[in-house]
Amino acid sequence: MTLTHIAAVDIDAFWSSLRGEAERASAREPILAGFFEYAILRHDGFAAALGAYLSSKIGNAELSELVLQDQARAVYGAVPAVVFAAIADLRASRERNPAYVDHITPFLYFKGYQALQLHRIGHELWKQGRHELATYLQSRVSEAFGVDIHPAARLGIRIFIDHATGIVIGETAVVGNDVSILQGVTLGGTGKETGDRHPKVGSGVLLSAGAKVLGNITIGEGARIGAGSVVLKAVPAHTTAVGIPARIVGMEVGEEAPALSMDQQFWDYEI
Repeated sequence: MTLTHIAAVDIDAFWSSLRGEAERASAREPILAGFFEYAILRHDGFAAALGAYLSSKIGNAELSELVLQDQARAVYGAVPAVVFAAIADLRASRERNPAYVDHITPFLYFKGYQALQLHRIGHELWKQGRHELATYLQSRVSEAFGVDIHPAARLGIRIFIDHATGIVIGETAVVGNDVSILQGVTLGGTGKETGDRHPKVGSGVLLSAGAKVLGNITIGEGARIGAGSVVLKAVPAHTTAVGIPARIVGMEVGEEAPALSMDQQFWDYEI
């Protein structure tokens, strides 16, 4: 999965809209005016604001916020598709979360969104052979957000990571486009095997809360994995898998991309 062929979005128009949201929020809650100025309004573009805000989340005495900003700026300049992906992910976060109707809320407060964007930076560094810095970013993201994504893992676009706490994604995992991942999900190995050992998740998949998908297995496009399930075998496209160990239940999923509806209630089977 690469970001090479992502269609460009109108970044300037999106940035103008995001600034407008921040200005209105600042007017509604003047006590936070300085915060909105710091996080969004003082910047001259979306990439600058995102890189600075992400850096503020993980910068410390070991590696300063300003140094991290420079690294983010270099990645965004060299690989504009990472910026396009960040906007696509932000839109996905708004569209799939019924609690909010704006973009500044996931931008400012959703650690799943922030962890994903820091992973995208780390992944580009990993591809450049800068494994030490990429691994350092992974460690800081894990400490700050409770999200542990190996920098070599390949993630698509329009991904929504909801709540995020306890998510683990292994080195050789691949995640398609339009996937939704809830808290406590693991895309891991089955032991100490080496090589290609982590799951391959197709586009449109819904990985419900606490699901564990283990080993070099395929989760087909448009599949649903039930909450708390442990998946040890491949799951065909557009089916539902639940249980420990997971089994295929009921009829085929009646929608192309369950990740978009976020429906975790599976009524076609009995416990």
